[in-house]
Amino acid sequence: MNSHPSSLTAFVFAGGGSLGAIEVGMLRELLERGERPGCVVGASAGAINAAYFAGRPDGDGVAMLEALWCKIRRQDIMPLSMLGLLATILRSRPHLVEANALRRLLETHLSYERIEQATLPLHIVATDVLAGDEVVLAAGPVVNAVLASAAIPGVFPPVRIDGVDLVDGGVANNTPISVAVALGATRIIVLPAGFACALHAPPRSAVAQALHALTLVIARQLVRDLEFYSTRAQIYVVPPLCPLDVSPYDYTQCAELIERAAQKTRAWLGDGGLDRALIPGELREHAHSAH
Repeated sequence: MNSHPSSLTAFVFAGGGSLGAIEVGMLRELLERGERPGCVVGASAGAINAAYFAGRPDGDGVAMLEALWCKIRRQDIMPLSMLGLLATILRSRPHLVEANALRRLLETHLSYERIEQATLPLHIVATDVLAGDEVVLAAGPVVNAVLASAAIPGVFPPVRIDGVDLVDGGVANNTPISVAVALGATRIIVLPAGFACALHAPPRSAVAQALHALTLVIARQLVRDLEFYSTRAQIYVVPPLCPLDVSPYDYTQCAELIERAAQKTRAWLGDGGLDRALIPGELREHAHSAH
């Protein structure tokens, strides 16, 4: 087991829609290797993983999180309907779907009610919808915090917490390395969802296109953050999947994504990944030749 008594290790979970399943495979292998963080930070889909893991930070907890991802369907999170679409078009509401389905999912599966009751210190990142500022939530109802962090603007309604309307943490800080540094973490392990780098055609729906674009922005921002904070802490980035042709709007392949990520993480760990603070090439701009 890896022991770092004089340092604080943080796990940082990025957003990425259904690609958040990839982080579960990474997490399984990191725990298997003996990694035990002192705190966890998450944004957007990564906030779901961070909140769940903070409540039960062991192999059984990861197995339960894996089972959850494997049974999630898009309708469990984004139940789009013609009626809802009509309401949005007619401007009677400024978002496509209500967050009721996701709220039920979180309330059913999270084992605690308030952030401060988590087994591990948990920090969830959201964005002030008016000012665009990052808001770090470290206390209060955990389901509201996760809903705020995962509220994609225009898709879900903002969540009001302490008088502030909050939306997706990915808007301000999708892979919140800066939050971990501010918390005093000297060793940071980043679990990125990555992006669909090998799609053969643009996603077909408007929401799918928006999510894909968001994951591309996220990857670029992460590379810049890694370069900026590399002198402030030891930062290790688990390499995301590549090539990847799964849309972040597609929840049908989560089980396969988890297994692929676990296999890749195992190989990365075996090759000394946690001994070298490198930015994975998979996060940088790259192309795949057409088949």
